[in-house]
Amino acid sequence: MTHVTPLLRRYAAGLTLLLLLLNTALAAPPVPAPPTIAASSWLLIDYDSGRVLAEHNADQRLEPASLTKIMTAYVVMREIREGNVGLEDQVLVSKKAWKTPGSRMFIEVGKKVPVKDLLHGMIIQSGNDASVALAEHIAGSEQAFAALMNEEARRLGMYDTHFANSTGLPDEAHYTTARDIAKVAAATIRDFPEFYPWYSVKEFTYNKIRQHNRNKLLWRDKSVDGLKTGHTQAAGYCLVASAKRDGMRLISVVLGTGSENARAKESQALLNYGFRFFETHRLYGAGEALTRVRIWKGTREKLALGLEKDLYVTIPKRQYKNLEAAMNIEPRLMAPVDKGEKVGTVNITLNGETVASVPLVALEAVGRGSLFQRARDSVLLWLE
Repeated sequence: MTHVTPLLRRYAAGLTLLLLLLNTALAAPPVPAPPTIAASSWLLIDYDSGRVLAEHNADQRLEPASLTKIMTAYVVMREIREGNVGLEDQVLVSKKAWKTPGSRMFIEVGKKVPVKDLLHGMIIQSGNDASVALAEHIAGSEQAFAALMNEEARRLGMYDTHFANSTGLPDEAHYTTARDIAKVAAATIRDFPEFYPWYSVKEFTYNKIRQHNRNKLLWRDKSVDGLKTGHTQAAGYCLVASAKRDGMRLISVVLGTGSENARAKESQALLNYGFRFFETHRLYGAGEALTRVRIWKGTREKLALGLEKDLYVTIPKRQYKNLEAAMNIEPRLMAPVDKGEKVGTVNITLNGETVASVPLVALEAVGRGSLFQRARDSVLLWLE
């Protein structure tokens, strides 16, 4: 059973389904091709809808350099959230952590440093020494911590990623893709809103040494609020950036650019392209009743249907009026039905092309009816 409906609109009295018949659908203006990006691999996605707006070699396995620390920080944040580690916990700096090469926050061997300072030093200053100190404190060794990183990667669907260390220093067994690193960036924004603002901090001082955040876009574009830079000779200059304008958030990834300025310039070009030519809309909210349908042989006659998650779509600008929603619902729904059980789909189309398709679920449970209710409904079904 298919119901073609307009998008839900809010009224003071509640939510009502309206059928919008677009007699004259406007032809969609063509979206220009993405800008030419001087990078080995790159990706631009909308944070809310997950739609990829532009990409090149996004599934190519490459060294991530210090972009690795987005996952390192994610694991640390999860450990803090779960109560296994506290921000004020004192971390004893090992010789291994102290002597780790590359960028550092200049911690000293044998000294104790709060987790909070190490996390700042890793995120803002890209300290390899801080990364190793945190890894050893949480898991006992950097190798054991890398196993936690890989476990999180699998959970987040980063199937083309493997971490061999917490820093991003070169290792043949250490790689990711632009698509995968965007997933942990989005997860950081979604899962840890209390920590994400740390990625926008422009400088951090530790041990009387002040260092600036290497993400140049934090100074160039006020809409940019994260995330992380990276660089090794093999990886080139890399940047994962996120920006929010007028309620729309984009995430860009560039891997393998030629310089610090290039990674900022190419990231800015991607973000500007996305904001210039696309817009994102929240169509339906999680748990909102989109419709109520007849359910047979149950303890009640009507069942509310909706979505488990908010539904966002990203479309070319000025095309919202041409969106249509179709609900495909299983015919003759029979009790019992569990809350959250899939009973159909919601399909969103733009000028005839599908832009989203999500499960339509029961918003409440309906138990098996009494003998009388089942017998009555059997007769009614027979008479249909």
